[in-house]
Amino acid sequence: MSPAWLHAAYRRGIFPWHSDGDPRLWWSPAPRAVILPATFRVPRTIRKELNRTALTFTCNLAFADVMTGCASTHEEQDGSTWIQPEMQQAYSDLHHAGYAISVECWTPEGELCGGFYGVRIGLAFFGESMFSRISNSSKLAFALAAPELFNSGIRIIDCQMRTDHLSRFGLVELPRHEFEQHLRIAVNGPSPTPLPALLLRGLPS
Repeated sequence: MSPAWLHAAYRRGIFPWHSDGDPRLWWSPAPRAVILPATFRVPRTIRKELNRTALTFTCNLAFADVMTGCASTHEEQDGSTWIQPEMQQAYSDLHHAGYAISVECWTPEGELCGGFYGVRIGLAFFGESMFSRISNSSKLAFALAAPELFNSGIRIIDCQMRTDHLSRFGLVELPRHEFEQHLRIAVNGPSPTPLPALLLRGLPS
């Protein structure tokens, strides 16, 4: 689970995912669930909630804490998590190398209440996990961060597999050959513009 190994795997559309205590497994599902610039949309209910929320959204201010929040949430829900200490260390190393990012959601009191993290290589972003301690906080964070990712040059957001809540954001499923074509172009692209530390709540109409 070295940063170099993870970087090489993600460039080929492969990611680790296994239960606590099981052998490490590497996955490349087909069809592949992705969000493209042309398919992305913000659900009306999320847009309305963003207009009235008192939460604050940031990028790359608490990467390790976001990973811990994701691990704790999965452990509470499922009794175990694949986000084990070795994995947290490896992705933190990727973060320090500039290849992994986090998006955070904060209460007015300054408490972390949601967010997500993922890997960014070239013009591809690979979403890994999200968590919410306040209802919809991770969805609100994604609704703000995804347009910033696309505006920075990202050509594809890899969601790995279909989920109900990401489907509302314009998720599509690509057959393997089509996904690999998109991926090949994206990972060989230039590094995108870094995301701002503070994500403003205004969205394009």
